[in-house]
Amino acid sequence: MLPTSAIQAIQENGPFNHAELARLGFVHTERSARFLADEDLAAVPPSLVRTIGTTADPDEATIALLRVGEAANRGEQRALFERVVGSEAGERLVQLLGVSAALGDFLTRHPERLALVEEDVLPMDSYRARLLKAIGADPDADMPVSSCTGQDGRDRIRIEYHDILCRIALADITAPDAADAQPDVSRRLSALAGASLDAALAQARAQVTDHDKVRLAVIAMGKTGAQELNYISDVDVIYAADAADDEVSADDVTAIGGALARELARVCADRTKEGALWQVDANLRPEGKDGELVRTIDSFAAYYTRWASSWEFQALLKARPAAGDAALGQRFVELVEPMVWQASTRDGFVEDTRAMRRRVVELIPKSEVNRNLKLGPGGLRDVEFTVQLLQMVHGRTDDSIHAPDTLSALAQLTDGGYVARDQAAELDRAYRLMRALEHRIQLHRLRRSQVVPTSPADVRRLSRAMDMNPQVFEKNLDAIRRRVKQLHEEIYYRPLLLTAASLSDGQVALTPASAQARLAAIGYRDAKRAGQHIEALTKGLSRRAAIQRQLLPSLLEWLADGIDPDLGLLAFRRLSDELGSTHWFLGMLRDSGVAAKRLTRVLASSKYVGNQLESVPGAARWLGRDADLEPRSGESIVAELDATMKRTDDAAELIDVLRHVRSREITRIALAHVTRVIDPSRVAEALTDLAAAVLQAALHIARLQAKQEGATDAPRVILTVIAMGSFGAGEMGYSSDADVQFVVEGPDDLTDSDLVAAGTTVVTHLQKILNAPSSGIDMKVNADLRPEGRSGALVRTLASFSDYYRQHAERWEKQALLRAAPLVGPEETKAQVVQVLDEVRYPSEGLTPSAARELARMKARIESERLPRAARATHHLKLGPGAMTDVEWVVQKLQTEYAHENEQLRTTSTLTALEVLAADGTLPRTDADTLSQAWRMAWQLRRALFLWKGRETDVLPGDAHELAALAGLITGSEESAREMMDRYLKLTRRARSVTERELFGE
Repeated sequence: MLPTSAIQAIQENGPFNHAELARLGFVHTERSARFLADEDLAAVPPSLVRTIGTTADPDEATIALLRVGEAANRGEQRALFERVVGSEAGERLVQLLGVSAALGDFLTRHPERLALVEEDVLPMDSYRARLLKAIGADPDADMPVSSCTGQDGRDRIRIEYHDILCRIALADITAPDAADAQPDVSRRLSALAGASLDAALAQARAQVTDHDKVRLAVIAMGKTGAQELNYISDVDVIYAADAADDEVSADDVTAIGGALARELARVCADRTKEGALWQVDANLRPEGKDGELVRTIDSFAAYYTRWASSWEFQALLKARPAAGDAALGQRFVELVEPMVWQASTRDGFVEDTRAMRRRVVELIPKSEVNRNLKLGPGGLRDVEFTVQLLQMVHGRTDDSIHAPDTLSALAQLTDGGYVARDQAAELDRAYRLMRALEHRIQLHRLRRSQVVPTSPADVRRLSRAMDMNPQVFEKNLDAIRRRVKQLHEEIYYRPLLLTAASLSDGQVALTPASAQARLAAIGYRDAKRAGQHIEALTKGLSRRAAIQRQLLPSLLEWLADGIDPDLGLLAFRRLSDELGSTHWFLGMLRDSGVAAKRLTRVLASSKYVGNQLESVPGAARWLGRDADLEPRSGESIVAELDATMKRTDDAAELIDVLRHVRSREITRIALAHVTRVIDPSRVAEALTDLAAAVLQAALHIARLQAKQEGATDAPRVILTVIAMGSFGAGEMGYSSDADVQFVVEGPDDLTDSDLVAAGTTVVTHLQKILNAPSSGIDMKVNADLRPEGRSGALVRTLASFSDYYRQHAERWEKQALLRAAPLVGPEETKAQVVQVLDEVRYPSEGLTPSAARELARMKARIESERLPRAARATHHLKLGPGAMTDVEWVVQKLQTEYAHENEQLRTTSTLTALEVLAADGTLPRTDADTLSQAWRMAWQLRRALFLWKGRETDVLPGDAHELAALAGLITGSEESAREMMDRYLKLTRRARSVTERELFGE
């Protein structure tokens, strides 16, 4: 507001110089002074200039006032203009012009409408009649038909619409408190939208042949249905149609009703010289964009009874007859209302609700997240979602909380004891303020927006329009939104704690039944057990219980947003039992939002990680910093283990250290994986590095044990470990066997038989250390891929190894070498091993026709013999059609055929080889991409299955909940089970086509 001192400093009849205008609130003082001196504003008294200085944007108000004055002078409304600016109505006019340039444009086009600023706001029940009369339709007719159509009719609707809109905006802008006035403004805007729909329908009837054969009801949805409409917004509708008499067929009802609906939408959306109204959006109808535009009541009944998703019933909570045939519209509402209040008991209610929330969040551009009043955190949608979810949960048994609009529903929930009165009052005020602010944003240009602007000029105009100090405007808005977020947690989750802990602090404490219903509605499948966990965490008067009561509202919400809230809450309780007495654990949860949110994500996503955190509880500390989650390099792990081995010769102690280090590091990798700090390729690399480091340390311990048992030659031999399979390819999973072969060497005084005997002793101890369940290291070393398999020698000399592969190896054994890599041993020996491997696996003659036929026969035999009979082939991630084995065999065939010519193909990595094959043209790029995508997804799903279940399996589950869990783990979002399966099956079908062509020539 203008300071009194500034007003007193201005002479009543003196000119307004730049300094005085600046004190009044003008920014562009020179320009505004020039405009105010224009002859078209000669009638403007100094008192009105002072009022202009109090508007949201004095400079813009001045420009708009001059344009209106010029238009009035040209249109012979000069007297009207002078009367308005010379009276109290002039103050209302400039307040409007300072907020809305768009409505200033309307008055410039129609200065004859200036008298509206002298009048009171119109009754809402008059809007329909005014709009219908403007186009020559009878408001009292059962089916009003416009006598004025085409461009002229559309313009008349727009002119009358904006006339009424100006009156609503005037009442809004000049209200003593914008927040207090906000609900009435939205009700008026909703009534105006309904009247406009009726006028558009009257024009549609004038254009559609046989329109009188069909009754059409326009059902308002969303904000329009709840009478919470903005100045500019899509108007969500559903169309219900019926025959006007018994002789009209169902096909005619659909065809004529559809024609009326389409023409109605065009009347509203078409842009003319008078602009457009808004888009009519019918996408909330059954089957969305793909569904029939209009339906009969019987058709709606069939769809909502058999096919509708839960979110559709939540949307129907706001359904209201808005235009057209009122009786037919009421029949629609009476049909769906009972279904709305049973929706929370339907299968999939929680999943559909989460999906709807996810779609809301995904709509926000990252640059707007913290400025989006509607969708951002702590914004309008948070309030609406909280209220609607409480209604859906408790409204099934309490019909006193069925109001469609947010604020009325909030009041009802408060009266019913579901929300504490002080919290409801805060939430009510915050919602009103943000809605009023959203309206001020839209009024400026009458554009659809809910994003707070960033430019200083826009922020100044917006804050002044809300009668706020521009310097603290954004700070105050941030505080409001933080409080809304906090209130959401307190209103929805804290009563659960109060009920469980049998406490009362002036907030709402639910009955046990209500608490279970609320838990079930947000995703807890065993709500009774969840309540018991909450009680165990919060009971008592200890500091630990007090902190848990502070933390749990946020944690319960984050767990509810996770893949399996029940799993997460149980794991959190166990972890709290383990760590609750430590000073750092609860402090970390209280002080690090990142760590707390990550913890809930991993606990609700992975049974394996939850179990690991119980074994390595200190690992929870890493969740606060990405750097702590980064996997350690193989070299650093080896260095740590070496340092321990230099300090002691106690084998039992060394095994304990090895067990601890492996458990700790695999937990770190899993945490980084689930929190998406690293990508899947890094996961495989880190698991392989860890396995190699553990194997190297275990060899040291095995030598030490052999020596202590009297095997004097054992410490003298040196073993080179050749990694095979996924170990050699650097593609390991969490529970992958470490497939290996061993090459032994030693001093010259030992014969080959002595070397083999000593090496076998060491390897036998090694297997006992790593394979025995009692050791707890949980890393199986498998040497079954050695020459002659299980019947062959466990270790061989380099000469024996070379001779076997050069002279005796079978086709499958040579193929297995394509994924072999020496990882542990002397560098010179590893180089010699690679030389032998390359000679065998990359033959100079390439892949001969006979070898190609043998390879195809082997693959066919594997497909017929190794796939488990009980498993669905398409769901087997390793052996299924188009899955990992298919891709690997294609790559290995092409490596055998071309690697002797192309050294870049000499890699053990499947994906690297595919990229080389595509780059050199051996494999078409599209085929290589298909194989790569299928292999990646199958690999990720295998690892996700292990993380989810905590045990190894290669078969995709049939349960939709488990599939959705896997989708969340591999994508980081709640991709539906169906979407994930469709994506996987599509990829593997395409990959199988490539496999059949490349391996079998089909």
